[in-house]
Amino acid sequence: MLARFPEADVCPPLHRQRRFFVASAAVKLLFALLLASLPLAGVHAGPSTYTGEAPVNSQSDEERASALKTALANVVIEQTGDPGVLARSDVAAAVGKAERYVLQFRYKQNAIAADGSGSRLILVAEFDSTAVDEMLQRLGLAAPTIGGTAPIDATPSEATVWIGGIHSAEDYARVISYLGKSNLVRSAQPSQARGDGMLVKLSLGTDLKHFLDAVGMERMLSVVNASPPVEGVDATLALGP
Repeated sequence: MLARFPEADVCPPLHRQRRFFVASAAVKLLFALLLASLPLAGVHAGPSTYTGEAPVNSQSDEERASALKTALANVVIEQTGDPGVLARSDVAAAVGKAERYVLQFRYKQNAIAADGSGSRLILVAEFDSTAVDEMLQRLGLAAPTIGGTAPIDATPSEATVWIGGIHSAEDYARVISYLGKSNLVRSAQPSQARGDGMLVKLSLGTDLKHFLDAVGMERMLSVVNASPPVEGVDATLALGP
């Protein structure tokens, strides 16, 4: 019988190519200053606001403050197109003041948590897009450029990998930045988090073998098992030193 990873918080699907998510509350040590729970990506709500969402377990002030930061962090990632931007201390400081940019917020039920796993609620925050854009301009962050990945002679594929060895916010930023810059990765969606690792769903521009070969050569991530006996996991990786 195949083993299964314990259930954990699960993100909704991405809405845009190359959007990356932040990890869950189960690994909130990854976000010492910014993030304490698994967020949903921000989406553009209209000409005057940006909408960001984040799952929460309650409507407490403490959880709301953390959720607002995660929601704004994902808006920043979406608007800049750079998942590694959160590693910058000035960006971290700006996102840490998320309440300055929020116009309103509300809560809704998290349908994904109907089976008892994951957070009960989702906080939906509306941010002042003009103020956010001015903040990004002050930080020297440009809007994302649109472009495809480098063509390769291989069949695109989907894969789910477990990435371990993530012990800090810097570790998380390194992993997200690495995946974001890889021309073999079309999109990545962390879907579960537990302990010092996270489960990531990848949309690849190649087959899994070529991706793992590239990972092994670049040595940012090491391939622990290219065919683990774990249901729903195609490979296990670990962040290097």
